[in-house]
Amino acid sequence: MRYMIMMFGGLGASLEERSPEWIGGMQAAMMDMDRELRESGEVVESRHLTDPARATSVRFAGGAPVPTDGPFAEIKESLAGYWIVEATHERAVEIAARVVAVTEYPMEVRRVMDEPPRD
Repeated sequence: MRYMIMMFGGLGASLEERSPEWIGGMQAAMMDMDRELRESGEVVESRHLTDPARATSVRFAGGAPVPTDGPFAEIKESLAGYWIVEATHERAVEIAARVVAVTEYPMEVRRVMDEPPRD
C-alpha cells in the first residue's frame, strides 16, 4: 500500500525558539531518514514545501473563488513536506514516529486512495 506521510514543521517564526544546534541536528536527521527511505526503495515521491508566507490561498467568498497571497492562519506548524512511501501501515507509522521523536512536530499518515495496482 502507499501512504502519504505529511510533515508538519516549524517554519519561520516557530523556528526562532530553536537553537542553531537543534535546527542542524533536525535537518541532519531528516536527511538521514530521506536517504534511508530512498536506499530501501520505499519512497515513491517526496517534496519539501516553501514557507507558508509564499502560499496562495483560495477561498469561496461573495459567491466566487477568491485567491489571496500571504500567510493565512495563526499557526506555529504548517505542512513542510511529505513522503509517499510504499509500505505497510505499521511501517509508515514507524517512519513518522522516528521523525516526530527528533522534530517534536506532528506528522500525519494517510493511505493513498485509489492507488493503481502494483506492477
